[in-house]
Amino acid sequence: MSTVRLEIEYDGSGFRGWARQPGLRTVQGELEAALATILREPIELTVAGRTDTGVHALGQVASFETAAEVPADLMRRLNGIGPDDVAVTAAEVVAEGFHARHDAKARSYRYRLLARAAPSPFERGKALWWPHRVDREALDACAAALPGTHDFTAFTPTQNDHVRFERDVLAASWKDEGDILSFRISADAFMRNMVRVLVGTQLEVASGRRSVENFVALLKGAPRTAAGGTAPPHGLYLEAVSY
Repeated sequence: MSTVRLEIEYDGSGFRGWARQPGLRTVQGELEAALATILREPIELTVAGRTDTGVHALGQVASFETAAEVPADLMRRLNGIGPDDVAVTAAEVVAEGFHARHDAKARSYRYRLLARAAPSPFERGKALWWPHRVDREALDACAAALPGTHDFTAFTPTQNDHVRFERDVLAASWKDEGDILSFRISADAFMRNMVRVLVGTQLEVASGRRSVENFVALLKGAPRTAAGGTAPPHGLYLEAVSY
């Protein structure tokens, strides 16, 4: 058996998320179909971070095991028969036992806002248009409170899916990039919608509808209803996975 690691980019606009779902177009489904065609056997991918409908990826990592001979040009073949909104940027045989999810030490996400008065046709589906007030000092204060271990119960809707709600945030920041305002966060793991609810709640702070102190208090644990809305998926990108 060989273990193969894939690095993947995709535009999530046309997918119902990463995970395979019968009758729906998903990233996992497309890639497994392409791999089955090339390797001539069913393939089941394991992924570092499941992304929801409409969420993009710049540095997704997946792995699989196969009894077939792995061609040296697997990356080229996958990109040749796969859809245009997915690109495999690396494909290599790795040490037996490598597991894309279990071996990951950290994931890094980026949320992009188009922070200007007018929309952009070029950012449609790629960034959240935000023509509203932005208190940059308040956003920076929120981000500065995130590194460390906190209880993120208020920032996920899946209360029954987790044994623990504490997550270790390694870094978080807001950065101006021309008309784009980007929020980046790295942590050991994330819960469903966690980054999007963090963004939605911080935008309430940025627009003066919530205080920095209130945001910081939520990190001690609170019901989901205490936090802000969930930012739309199209501004979110899985940027990198660390091992």
